[in-house]
Amino acid sequence: MPQNLLNKFSSDVFAGLVAPALKPGGLEAVHPAFSIQGDELTPIPDIPEGINGEKHYIQRMMEDLQRALQKPIEQRKWGMLIDLRKCTGCNGCNIACVTENKLPPGISYRPVMTETHGTFPNVSRRFTPRPCMQCEEPPCVDVCPVNATWKRADGIVAIDYDKCIGCRYCITACPYAARSFDAGYFYGDFNGGERQPYELLPSPEYGEERVREEGSSPIGNARKCNFCIHRIERGELPACTVSCFGHATYFGDLNDPQSLVSELLSQPNVMRLKEELGTNPKVYYLV
Repeated sequence: MPQNLLNKFSSDVFAGLVAPALKPGGLEAVHPAFSIQGDELTPIPDIPEGINGEKHYIQRMMEDLQRALQKPIEQRKWGMLIDLRKCTGCNGCNIACVTENKLPPGISYRPVMTETHGTFPNVSRRFTPRPCMQCEEPPCVDVCPVNATWKRADGIVAIDYDKCIGCRYCITACPYAARSFDAGYFYGDFNGGERQPYELLPSPEYGEERVREEGSSPIGNARKCNFCIHRIERGELPACTVSCFGHATYFGDLNDPQSLVSELLSQPNVMRLKEELGTNPKVYYLV
């Protein structure tokens, strides 16, 4: 994918014992979702045609996204599909996520796990990107004693940094190890002790534009992937999706039968991680 196109699109920590499950209520009223609609959606850029004159998959997902944003939030259900046959383990998605969200050392929203099979010289490897699964039944929500972790109407599991007390119950409860604790480290701590300029930039997470500094959130909070909500709601795909050089990541509205991600989910070789737990994750894999 051309560099100018990428520029257009993408501008374990110790944990406490699990607390008794607490069922938060009325979260949608307490946490209204911000949304940028209508004419303010990011225009779909010109994209080269796909193979055999077909529409490029990025353009199709952009159109799917804009169509979904015209619906009420409760009628959307965001999901992701990752084709493990195409993933090369380049970590481009991970790097794009760190860059987009201004993540500090020790925090990764989309690590790429590597599995090695066989015995030398007959060895093969498989790479599995692991974002937050955005579970329909998220165990992290149930254990949060202050309702800082909650599920939006569109299914995305979010964290209210201003409410989070850093108890880390949610980190323990997550069966996918998709959560991290922000212990307050800066890259500058390992490079002469001075903050680097890029560490002083505000993070666009949740549309809040927070500058990370000692004594304030998100330092001392649990953190995780949120499907780049700030990008989605202005009509842009998540950073990991548009940065995937192997064309292995797909994103869209699972409630839209015409979306590309829904079309791909109809294939018989689709799986989800730890389905037996009943969390009903909204991240799928093609194998």
